[in-house]
Amino acid sequence: MRDFVFAVPGDLATPTGGYVYDRRMIAELPRLGWQARILDLGGEFPRPSAIAHARAHARLISVPSDRPIVIDGLALGVMPYAVAGLHETHKVIALVHHPLALETGLSSAEAELFRATERAALAFVHHVIVTGKATARLLADDYAVPLERITVVQPGVDAAIRPRADRGDTVVLLSVGALVPRKGYDVLLAALAQVRDLSWRLTIVGARDRSPTTAAELDAAIAELDLADRVTLAGVVSSERLAALYTEADVFVLPSRFEGYGMAFAEALAHGVPVIGTIAGAIPETVPAGSGILVRPDDIPALATALRLLIADSAARLRLAAAARAAAAQLPTWPQSAKLFSRVLEAAA
Repeated sequence: MRDFVFAVPGDLATPTGGYVYDRRMIAELPRLGWQARILDLGGEFPRPSAIAHARAHARLISVPSDRPIVIDGLALGVMPYAVAGLHETHKVIALVHHPLALETGLSSAEAELFRATERAALAFVHHVIVTGKATARLLADDYAVPLERITVVQPGVDAAIRPRADRGDTVVLLSVGALVPRKGYDVLLAALAQVRDLSWRLTIVGARDRSPTTAAELDAAIAELDLADRVTLAGVVSSERLAALYTEADVFVLPSRFEGYGMAFAEALAHGVPVIGTIAGAIPETVPAGSGILVRPDDIPALATALRLLIADSAARLRLAAAARAAAAQLPTWPQSAKLFSRVLEAAA
């Protein structure tokens, strides 16, 4: 068994797609001969204090030079000087879920700073793993990373594909993702207010503490739009409960403003759930034509039209559900994705 260091900012149990990806890779790689040694860089990233930054730097330089280091992009993107120093002594691999500058809600100054520091850090890594082709293109075009130094390792899906029975009457909608501006929940609530004449209910699964301001704004919007009896903010749920919610759902909907891959969309397809999303980032690559309806980000009327179609038309839901199952069959499993990840480690070692 060979060792590598997986440098992660904060608690690996954090309920986001990026941390789920990290956990699943760490779980799969021992079957391929790689044991991850977890290095916690601290929970303040991507906005670390000077003390937190120094502590993370000290932890990284303490790693024996014969071990490859995979650094999650949430931390790597704001540590260009530390990465530059490591470059001389270690094989450093960046894991970029999506560029930091593309998080919704940043000021123009903060976005430019993130873009500059991440571009500088990526110049000193030996290889970059990204979770989708769209992110690979972004890094090549906007961050000057040569394509030959980028490997796409998509998240896997578990074998959850099975026929679905449409339950008619009240259509069950599901959204999954942290309550942050990038997920577009404000747009979703506004669109749902336009289809209140139809019978539906929505459950939103996602952490509230990533952006307390966004969570408070969504609470206020639900009350203002008089949707409290139809919209449930479920917070973080167990993996078993989340699987049950996918099984119960008739439609998955998430109007994200950007996704580097969109693990929740892939999970919906794996459960045979038709999807409503946007054309932002990698979503069109994750949700192929026919398995969902994709609209422009922030287009409330178009989203409302898509919702009306799938809520009102059970035959349309069933057609898209069949296409979702077919699309899911083309998605990689977690063991398949881990093999690609392992090859990057092999090359670095």
